[in-house]
Amino acid sequence: MPDRTHRVVHKVSRGTLSVALVLALAGMMFVANARLAQGTDERHPQNLADLATVEEARVARLQGEVVTLHSEVDQLTAKQARLTGLQIGSPGAGYDVAAGKVAVTGPGITVSLTDAPAEARNLPKVHPDDLVVHQQDLQAVINALWAGGAEAMSLMDQRVISTSAFQCIGNVLSLQGRRYSPPFVVRAVGDPKKLRAALAAAPAVQIYLQWVDAVGLGWKVTTAQDPLNLPAYEGLTELKFAQVPHGVEVLPGLSAATSGAGS
Repeated sequence: MPDRTHRVVHKVSRGTLSVALVLALAGMMFVANARLAQGTDERHPQNLADLATVEEARVARLQGEVVTLHSEVDQLTAKQARLTGLQIGSPGAGYDVAAGKVAVTGPGITVSLTDAPAEARNLPKVHPDDLVVHQQDLQAVINALWAGGAEAMSLMDQRVISTSAFQCIGNVLSLQGRRYSPPFVVRAVGDPKKLRAALAAAPAVQIYLQWVDAVGLGWKVTTAQDPLNLPAYEGLTELKFAQVPHGVEVLPGLSAATSGAGS
């Protein structure tokens, strides 16, 4: 007859081993969770939308710090210049405006682009991409306005300069770490008649206007009744991967104007 005592001891040993294994795994999980949450009680985003919102807030905070630091650097530079007797001046108002270093106020126009209405989805032979404002549409408007003599420009609430870059993901605009939904508003300071004429003459804008008629994409051009107020540019202005070709004038006509003013 088999030894019953041996069977009981064997069962207890196996049960004890199982419990120990579960406790060990549980302990490892607690340690892992503690390490992940170490040093913070904040809730972490669980999806891309939440992550984008968190990062957008971080970018806004850092941009605010950058503006403050820029102001401090300017003040310290001016103070050092006074102490040493150095004369630090600007190359000229035209350069400051073109670089976005200063806010600009003046006459101009506002251009608004927005997605087609929801009922446009029922039109025959229409694809979803046909119903939204694309990156190239905004680029077409901005390039046309530059060609029309715009002195300064903004996209949404941010100043746009010659080196500004933005990206459209679906119908969401990403510009300097911030996200915007349509309608997308471009404001340009300059001669309203010349700016309107430049928009009408731009081939890429004409293509967009064909889709305005076909599917109802939003398009509105308004001459500002009051002077437009455009903020200064808050992004980086240093070029790392581009340079002006030899012999190309950066701001045509500015040199002659500067020479005339100095004579």
